[in-house]
Amino acid sequence: MGRMSQQSVIEELQRLGMSGYEAKAYVALVAAGTPLNGYEVAKRSGVPRSTVYETLAKLVGRGAAYEVRAGEASVGYISLPPSALLDRMRRDFDSSIDTLREALPQVASPPQVRLVHNLSDRESLLARAEDVVAAARDDLFLSGWPAEIEPLKPVVRRADDEGVDVSVVMFGDDPDPVGTTIPHRFSTPDVALENLGCRLLVVAADREQAVIGGVVNGDAWGVFTDDPAVVLVAVEYVRHDIAMHLIAEKFAPDDFESFWTSDPALRRLRADHGIPAALLARGPVGASAPPRRTRRGQH
Repeated sequence: MGRMSQQSVIEELQRLGMSGYEAKAYVALVAAGTPLNGYEVAKRSGVPRSTVYETLAKLVGRGAAYEVRAGEASVGYISLPPSALLDRMRRDFDSSIDTLREALPQVASPPQVRLVHNLSDRESLLARAEDVVAAARDDLFLSGWPAEIEPLKPVVRRADDEGVDVSVVMFGDDPDPVGTTIPHRFSTPDVALENLGCRLLVVAADREQAVIGGVVNGDAWGVFTDDPAVVLVAVEYVRHDIAMHLIAEKFAPDDFESFWTSDPALRRLRADHGIPAALLARGPVGASAPPRRTRRGQH
Protein backbone atom coordinates (compact mmCIF):
# COMPACT_ATOMS: atom_id res chain seq x y z
CA MET A 1 0.00 0.00 0.00
CA GLY A 2 1.28 3.47 -0.85
CA ARG A 3 1.85 6.23 1.67
CA MET A 4 -1.47 7.47 3.03
CA SER A 5 -2.22 11.13 3.58
CA GLN A 6 -3.02 12.36 7.08
CA GLN A 7 -6.60 12.95 5.96
CA SER A 8 -6.88 9.31 4.88
CA VAL A 9 -5.53 8.18 8.25
CA ILE A 10 -8.07 10.39 10.02
CA GLU A 11 -10.90 8.92 7.96
CA GLU A 12 -9.80 5.36 8.75
CA LEU A 13 -9.67 6.15 12.48
CA GLN A 14 -13.20 7.52 12.22
CA ARG A 15 -14.30 4.26 10.64
CA LEU A 16 -12.91 2.51 13.73
CA GLY A 17 -14.99 4.63 16.09
CA MET A 18 -13.13 7.87 16.77
CA SER A 19 -14.89 11.16 16.23
CA GLY A 20 -13.43 13.52 13.67
CA TYR A 21 -11.92 15.74 16.36
CA GLU A 22 -10.50 12.75 18.25
CA ALA A 23 -8.88 11.39 15.11
CA LYS A 24 -7.37 14.77 14.22
CA ALA A 25 -6.02 15.27 17.73
CA TYR A 26 -4.57 11.76 17.89
CA VAL A 27 -2.83 12.16 14.52
CA ALA A 28 -1.39 15.49 15.66
CA LEU A 29 0.02 13.85 18.80
CA VAL A 30 1.47 10.95 16.81
CA ALA A 31 3.05 13.31 14.30
CA ALA A 32 4.59 15.44 17.05
CA GLY A 33 6.34 12.59 18.83
CA THR A 34 6.63 14.76 21.92
CA PRO A 35 4.09 15.98 24.50
CA LEU A 36 1.85 18.82 23.36
CA ASN A 37 -0.41 21.06 25.37
CA GLY A 38 -3.97 21.79 24.36
CA TYR A 39 -3.11 24.97 22.51
CA GLU A 40 -0.47 23.18 20.43
CA VAL A 41 -2.83 20.30 19.63
CA ALA A 42 -5.51 22.75 18.49
CA LYS A 43 -3.03 24.64 16.33
CA ARG A 44 -1.61 21.51 14.67
CA SER A 45 -4.82 19.54 14.27
CA GLY A 46 -7.45 22.12 13.43
CA VAL A 47 -9.59 21.10 16.40
CA PRO A 48 -11.24 24.26 17.79
CA ARG A 49 -9.59 25.56 20.96
CA SER A 50 -13.00 25.63 22.62
CA THR A 51 -13.29 21.84 22.36
CA VAL A 52 -9.69 20.65 22.27
CA TYR A 53 -9.46 19.80 25.98
CA GLU A 54 -12.75 17.92 25.86
CA THR A 55 -11.42 16.02 22.84
CA LEU A 56 -8.12 15.22 24.56
CA ALA A 57 -10.01 14.02 27.64
CA LYS A 58 -11.94 11.60 25.43
CA LEU A 59 -8.68 10.30 23.95
CA VAL A 60 -7.32 9.81 27.45
CA GLY A 61 -10.54 8.07 28.45
CA ARG A 62 -10.25 5.56 25.62
CA GLY A 63 -6.55 5.03 26.37
CA ALA A 64 -5.36 6.53 23.08
CA ALA A 65 -3.45 9.33 24.82
CA TYR A 66 -1.95 10.09 28.22
CA GLU A 67 -1.48 13.20 30.30
CA VAL A 68 2.11 14.18 31.02
CA ARG A 69 2.59 16.65 33.87
CA ALA A 70 5.72 18.78 33.80
CA GLY A 71 4.75 20.86 36.82
CA GLU A 72 1.85 22.08 38.90
CA ALA A 73 0.20 24.00 36.06
CA SER A 74 1.75 22.43 32.98
CA VAL A 75 -0.09 19.51 31.40
CA GLY A 76 0.87 17.94 28.11
CA TYR A 77 -0.48 15.02 26.14
CA ILE A 78 1.29 12.17 24.38
CA SER A 79 -0.20 9.50 22.15
CA LEU A 80 -0.37 5.80 22.76
CA PRO A 81 1.97 4.33 20.11
CA PRO A 82 0.04 3.49 16.93
CA SER A 83 0.87 -0.23 17.03
CA ALA A 84 -0.44 -0.49 20.59
CA LEU A 85 -3.58 1.46 19.71
CA LEU A 86 -4.35 -0.73 16.71
CA ASP A 87 -3.75 -3.93 18.67
CA ARG A 88 -6.11 -2.67 21.37
CA MET A 89 -8.74 -1.71 18.80
CA ARG A 90 -8.49 -5.14 17.19
CA ARG A 91 -8.94 -6.89 20.53
CA ASP A 92 -11.92 -4.71 21.42
CA PHE A 93 -13.46 -5.20 17.98
CA ASP A 94 -13.00 -8.99 18.06
CA SER A 95 -14.47 -9.13 21.55
CA SER A 96 -17.54 -7.18 20.42
CA ILE A 97 -17.98 -9.41 17.37
CA ASP A 98 -17.78 -12.55 19.52
CA THR A 99 -20.36 -11.14 21.93
CA LEU A 100 -22.74 -10.09 19.17
CA ARG A 101 -22.36 -13.40 17.35
CA GLU A 102 -23.95 -15.05 20.38
CA ALA A 103 -26.34 -12.29 21.41
CA LEU A 104 -27.92 -11.15 18.15
CA PRO A 105 -29.42 -14.52 17.15
CA GLN A 106 -31.11 -14.64 20.55
CA VAL A 107 -33.02 -11.40 19.91
CA ALA A 108 -33.66 -11.93 16.20
CA SER A 109 -37.16 -12.90 15.11
CA PRO A 110 -37.68 -15.54 12.42
CA PRO A 111 -37.92 -13.84 9.02
CA GLN A 112 -41.50 -13.06 8.05
CA VAL A 113 -40.72 -12.51 4.38
CA ARG A 114 -38.00 -13.62 2.03
CA LEU A 115 -35.49 -10.95 1.12
CA VAL A 116 -34.76 -9.76 -2.40
CA HIS A 117 -32.88 -6.53 -2.96
CA ASN A 118 -31.32 -4.95 -6.01
CA LEU A 119 -27.61 -4.27 -6.52
CA SER A 120 -26.99 -1.35 -8.82
CA ASP A 121 -23.22 -1.25 -9.35
CA ARG A 122 -20.18 -3.52 -9.45
CA GLU A 123 -18.92 -2.50 -6.02
CA SER A 124 -22.19 -3.39 -4.28
CA LEU A 125 -22.51 -6.57 -6.35
CA LEU A 126 -19.08 -7.82 -5.28
CA ALA A 127 -19.54 -6.68 -1.68
CA ARG A 128 -22.81 -8.61 -1.38
CA ALA A 129 -21.26 -11.62 -3.11
CA GLU A 130 -18.45 -11.52 -0.56
CA ASP A 131 -21.06 -11.48 2.23
CA VAL A 132 -22.63 -14.62 0.77
CA VAL A 133 -19.27 -16.38 0.49
CA ALA A 134 -18.36 -15.44 4.06
CA ALA A 135 -21.66 -16.88 5.33
CA ALA A 136 -21.06 -20.32 3.80
CA ARG A 137 -20.63 -23.16 6.27
CA ASP A 138 -21.37 -26.28 4.20
CA ASP A 139 -21.21 -25.64 0.46
CA LEU A 140 -20.52 -22.81 -1.92
CA PHE A 141 -21.23 -22.54 -5.65
CA LEU A 142 -19.74 -19.85 -7.88
CA SER A 143 -19.82 -19.18 -11.59
CA GLY A 144 -18.30 -16.21 -13.34
CA TRP A 145 -15.42 -14.55 -15.13
CA PRO A 146 -11.97 -13.95 -13.56
CA ALA A 147 -12.66 -10.21 -13.30
CA GLU A 148 -15.39 -10.89 -10.73
CA ILE A 149 -14.16 -14.15 -9.18
CA GLU A 150 -10.62 -12.95 -8.43
CA PRO A 151 -11.69 -10.20 -5.96
CA LEU A 152 -13.66 -12.88 -4.08
CA LYS A 153 -10.75 -15.34 -3.96
CA PRO A 154 -9.41 -14.44 -0.47
CA VAL A 155 -12.73 -15.08 1.25
CA VAL A 156 -13.46 -18.10 -0.99
CA ARG A 157 -10.10 -19.59 -0.08
CA ARG A 158 -10.79 -18.96 3.59
CA ALA A 159 -14.08 -20.84 3.26
CA ASP A 160 -12.28 -23.69 1.51
CA ASP A 161 -9.66 -23.82 4.27
CA GLU A 162 -12.46 -24.02 6.85
CA GLY A 163 -13.93 -27.10 5.20
CA VAL A 164 -16.65 -25.58 3.01
CA ASP A 165 -17.22 -27.63 -0.16
CA VAL A 166 -16.37 -25.07 -2.87
CA SER A 167 -17.39 -25.52 -6.52
CA VAL A 168 -16.43 -22.94 -9.15
CA VAL A 169 -17.17 -22.67 -12.87
CA MET A 170 -14.67 -20.23 -14.39
CA PHE A 171 -15.17 -18.55 -17.76
CA GLY A 172 -11.49 -17.96 -18.45
CA ASP A 173 -8.02 -18.88 -17.28
CA ASP A 174 -7.51 -19.47 -13.58
CA PRO A 175 -3.85 -19.99 -12.69
CA ASP A 176 -4.66 -20.19 -8.97
CA PRO A 177 -7.85 -22.27 -8.63
CA VAL A 178 -9.60 -22.79 -5.32
CA GLY A 179 -11.81 -25.70 -4.32
CA THR A 180 -13.13 -27.73 -7.24
CA THR A 181 -12.72 -25.35 -10.17
CA ILE A 182 -14.06 -26.32 -13.59
CA PRO A 183 -12.92 -24.24 -16.58
CA HIS A 184 -15.89 -23.59 -18.87
CA ARG A 185 -14.97 -25.45 -22.06
CA PHE A 186 -18.19 -25.63 -24.09
CA SER A 187 -17.82 -22.09 -25.36
CA THR A 188 -14.90 -19.70 -25.15
CA PRO A 189 -15.38 -16.81 -22.72
CA ASP A 190 -15.89 -14.47 -25.68
CA VAL A 191 -18.63 -16.65 -27.15
CA ALA A 192 -20.30 -17.04 -23.75
CA LEU A 193 -20.14 -13.27 -23.31
CA GLU A 194 -21.78 -12.80 -26.70
CA ASN A 195 -24.52 -15.27 -25.81
CA LEU A 196 -25.29 -13.68 -22.44
CA GLY A 197 -24.51 -10.07 -23.23
CA CYS A 198 -22.74 -9.72 -19.88
CA ARG A 199 -20.31 -11.42 -17.53
CA LEU A 200 -22.81 -13.34 -15.43
CA LEU A 201 -21.88 -13.86 -11.78
CA VAL A 202 -23.64 -16.45 -9.62
CA VAL A 203 -22.72 -17.03 -5.97
CA ALA A 204 -24.79 -19.30 -3.71
CA ALA A 205 -24.07 -20.45 -0.16
CA ASP A 206 -25.54 -23.40 1.77
CA ARG A 207 -28.61 -23.49 -0.52
CA GLU A 208 -29.84 -20.53 1.58
CA GLN A 209 -28.77 -17.30 -0.11
CA ALA A 210 -27.46 -16.16 -3.46
CA VAL A 211 -26.22 -13.22 -5.48
CA ILE A 212 -26.93 -13.16 -9.20
CA GLY A 213 -25.71 -10.31 -11.37
CA GLY A 214 -24.18 -9.18 -14.60
CA VAL A 215 -21.28 -6.90 -15.51
CA VAL A 216 -20.65 -5.27 -18.88
CA ASN A 217 -18.45 -2.31 -19.80
CA GLY A 218 -18.03 -1.32 -16.17
CA ASP A 219 -21.77 -1.28 -15.47
CA ALA A 220 -23.30 -3.89 -13.19
CA TRP A 221 -26.65 -4.95 -11.82
CA GLY A 222 -27.97 -7.85 -9.85
CA VAL A 223 -29.92 -9.11 -6.88
CA PHE A 224 -29.33 -10.69 -3.51
CA THR A 225 -31.95 -13.13 -2.28
CA ASP A 226 -32.66 -15.76 0.33
CA ASP A 227 -35.77 -16.93 -1.50
CA PRO A 228 -35.40 -20.74 -1.67
CA ALA A 229 -36.78 -20.99 -5.20
CA VAL A 230 -34.31 -18.48 -6.63
CA VAL A 231 -31.41 -19.93 -4.64
CA LEU A 232 -32.30 -23.40 -5.92
CA VAL A 233 -32.19 -22.18 -9.53
CA ALA A 234 -28.82 -20.49 -8.92
CA VAL A 235 -27.31 -23.61 -7.37
CA GLU A 236 -28.68 -25.89 -10.08
CA TYR A 237 -27.36 -23.56 -12.79
CA VAL A 238 -23.82 -24.07 -11.49
CA ARG A 239 -24.31 -27.78 -10.78
CA HIS A 240 -25.71 -28.31 -14.28
CA ASP A 241 -22.68 -26.64 -15.87
CA ILE A 242 -20.36 -28.85 -13.83
CA ALA A 243 -22.33 -31.99 -14.71
CA MET A 244 -22.25 -31.11 -18.42
CA HIS A 245 -18.48 -30.73 -18.30
CA LEU A 246 -18.08 -34.07 -16.57
CA ILE A 247 -20.25 -35.69 -19.25
CA ALA A 248 -18.32 -33.93 -22.02
CA GLU A 249 -15.08 -35.45 -20.77
CA LYS A 250 -16.46 -38.87 -21.79
CA PHE A 251 -16.68 -37.75 -25.45
CA ALA A 252 -13.83 -37.64 -27.91
CA PRO A 253 -12.92 -33.92 -28.09
CA ASP A 254 -13.67 -33.55 -31.81
CA ASP A 255 -16.99 -35.39 -31.50
CA PHE A 256 -18.18 -33.19 -28.69
CA GLU A 257 -17.05 -29.99 -30.39
CA SER A 258 -18.96 -30.96 -33.52
CA PHE A 259 -22.05 -31.83 -31.50
CA TRP A 260 -21.89 -28.64 -29.45
CA THR A 261 -21.50 -26.29 -32.40
CA SER A 262 -23.74 -27.91 -34.99
CA ASP A 263 -26.61 -29.67 -33.22
CA PRO A 264 -29.85 -27.89 -34.29
CA ALA A 265 -31.46 -28.06 -30.85
CA LEU A 266 -28.42 -26.46 -29.19
CA ARG A 267 -28.18 -23.82 -31.91
CA ARG A 268 -31.81 -22.93 -31.22
CA LEU A 269 -31.07 -22.47 -27.50
CA ARG A 270 -28.21 -20.12 -28.33
CA ALA A 271 -30.23 -17.99 -30.73
CA ASP A 272 -31.10 -15.26 -28.19
CA HIS A 273 -27.70 -13.54 -28.00
CA GLY A 274 -27.66 -10.78 -25.41
CA ILE A 275 -31.29 -11.07 -24.31
CA PRO A 276 -30.44 -12.46 -20.83
CA ALA A 277 -28.35 -9.38 -20.07
CA ALA A 278 -31.03 -7.07 -21.44
CA LEU A 279 -33.58 -8.66 -19.13
CA LEU A 280 -31.28 -8.31 -16.13
CA ALA A 281 -30.55 -4.67 -16.88
CA ARG A 282 -34.16 -3.78 -17.61
CA GLY A 283 -34.86 -3.03 -13.97
CA PRO A 284 -38.29 -2.89 -12.34
CA VAL A 285 -41.37 -4.52 -13.79
CA GLY A 286 -42.91 -2.25 -16.37
CA ALA A 287 -39.65 -0.93 -17.76
CA SER A 288 -39.14 -1.24 -21.49
CA ALA A 289 -38.53 -4.83 -22.52
CA PRO A 290 -35.92 -6.05 -24.99
CA PRO A 291 -37.22 -6.73 -28.48
CA ARG A 292 -38.83 -10.13 -28.85
CA ARG A 293 -37.33 -12.65 -31.22
CA THR A 294 -39.21 -13.34 -34.42
CA ARG A 295 -40.48 -16.90 -34.41
CA ARG A 296 -40.12 -19.12 -37.41
CA GLY A 297 -42.78 -18.32 -39.92
CA GLN A 298 -43.25 -14.75 -38.66
CA HIS A 299 -41.96 -11.68 -40.47
